[in-house]
Amino acid sequence: MRSLYNFTISKIEIDAMRKIKTTPSRNKRESLMIFMFCLMCFSIEVNAETLIREFSGSRSMTTSEFEVKAPWILDWRINSNYRENMGLEISLVDARTGFMVGRIFKTKYAGNGVKLFNESGRYRLRISSSFTNWNFKVSQVSPSEAELYSPKIR
Repeated sequence: MRSLYNFTISKIEIDAMRKIKTTPSRNKRESLMIFMFCLMCFSIEVNAETLIREFSGSRSMTTSEFEVKAPWILDWRINSNYRENMGLEISLVDARTGFMVGRIFKTKYAGNGVKLFNESGRYRLRISSSFTNWNFKVSQVSPSEAELYSPKIR
């Protein structure tokens, strides 16, 4: 036994303290592994949304084709300098056949929104615009992220 500043420490206690300082305990290793796993899962979820295409303009047109896998979203923003005369209609068109799949929306008001789609395919957007500036983003989302989108009730 050795005496340090009125404390008595045995050789066994000295060896135990050295082990604590040089090797991490099992609990510390497990905590570190759990933290790294959670960090990895969080970083995967953060990057879940992938931009496929972005379209913007102010005239009527049919966009170039894009391919998406379900689920995907269309994020839209529209505005105008002539709000009393503006109008916009957006339709989804099958890129292979040229047939209209359906109308996405029609409005005479400035605004923005998001529409969720649950069908994969190759598409184009048919845009009919009057005095309207528009911007559309087509993005791929994960199934877990798609669950976060719910319809807005007006």
